[in-house]
Amino acid sequence: MNDRNQQKARAQDYEAAEGPTLENPKKPSGDRGNDSVGNLQKDPDDWVTGDEKMTMAQASYLKTLCEEAGEEYDAGLTKAEASKRIDELQAVTGRGRPAHAAE
Repeated sequence: MNDRNQQKARAQDYEAAEGPTLENPKKPSGDRGNDSVGNLQKDPDDWVTGDEKMTMAQASYLKTLCEEAGEEYDAGLTKAEASKRIDELQAVTGRGRPAHAAE
């Protein structure tokens, strides 16, 4: 099959499909669990790059949260660990919550 026929076949397959979904392709089909927003928010333990050093943005925000919460800052956290720590400290400081959650 030449390239043009392959492209046409792929286009027909796509049109026949129901279109894109919010399903996480890394999870078994139908296993959405608490993932009601699909890939928009993944568990840090499932991040492909979660074991890399935290980003500069994470480090900056984490430092701020640690200061506000009176907690020690750990510069050696991974991206996933930093994300979890940020979530913990947001709960302590009240930062990062939607406006209606404070009511």
